[in-house]
Amino acid sequence: MTTDLDHPAILADLVDLARRAGALTQRHFENFRDIEIGIKGPADFVSAADRESELLIREHLFARYPGWSFTGEEFDPVDHADSQYRWLVDPIDGTTNFLNGMHYTISIALRRGTETLLGILYNPPADEMFTVIKGQGAFLNGQPLRVSQQTAIPTMCVGTGLPTPNLSLYPGSYARLDAIRAPIGAVRIVGSAANSCAYVAMGRLTGYYEETGFTDTASSILMVQEAGGIVTDWWGRGPEFYERTGCLLVANPATHAYLLDHLKDVPPKNP
Repeated sequence: MTTDLDHPAILADLVDLARRAGALTQRHFENFRDIEIGIKGPADFVSAADRESELLIREHLFARYPGWSFTGEEFDPVDHADSQYRWLVDPIDGTTNFLNGMHYTISIALRRGTETLLGILYNPPADEMFTVIKGQGAFLNGQPLRVSQQTAIPTMCVGTGLPTPNLSLYPGSYARLDAIRAPIGAVRIVGSAANSCAYVAMGRLTGYYEETGFTDTASSILMVQEAGGIVTDWWGRGPEFYERTGCLLVANPATHAYLLDHLKDVPPKNP
């Protein structure tokens, strides 16, 4: 069993690794019109860049931290001897954005059991490096993050995604979105769940909700928490629910209360 981890040293290693993965993906991104696209499912795409990025990341992590387990987006999970520690990696979050020349992110989180210890989120086109260590705050390019202090409903700016019919909570989703949108300042679709959470942590969005994947968002969920935000599922429940169902709600306190009120009548999704 691994003990006494040097969290800052591991984080610095992840920052360097994410920049290397960013350089790799940017070479593809600069020629996005010529990228060959694979389809995993409805509105779910994959490219050679996703696979190459994940391979680069996992090969480095396997060599540097032997024995730790790994869950990514593009290949089967790898369970090593020390299953207590596990990497959660999304090599390109926002693949549709990536394939259309828009901002995307690279996410790496380190888990110990059910606890996220630290992580990074890198937006290569913007050169925005988000970092977080549990109990030590969240940062963007070295500057501390705090969620928005906006409390008035007309000033709220909420992120989400446009749901597709394959999602379990698709029925009624557009009516819910219309009701949420009417009194607030704006709804924005960032196109990356991880980046949307980071935007909440830094105050670009006051809140975000979507049915998404935990591997994508593990690092940026911790960023929201460290920046003073609230993280639950759509019904106000904790990680034992949203980590397994993907029904994620992150926000500053006022927007969290507003969104909970508008999502409360959705039939609860259980693991």
